[in-house]
Amino acid sequence: MGRLIKFLIFLLVIGFIGLVGYAYIGPFFGADFAPAQVEMRQPVTLGTE
Repeated sequence: MGRLIKFLIFLLVIGFIGLVGYAYIGPFFGADFAPAQVEMRQPVTLGTE
């Protein structure tokens, strides 16, 4: 049972390292993680007395 837990922790650590590596190296291979930038305008009515 202990070996199974160690193996799962090992997979978790390797997966985390892979995810972080992909986040840093991904843009060099064409993966764009930036959201689309769109200007939004919304009228605001201020309640003045």
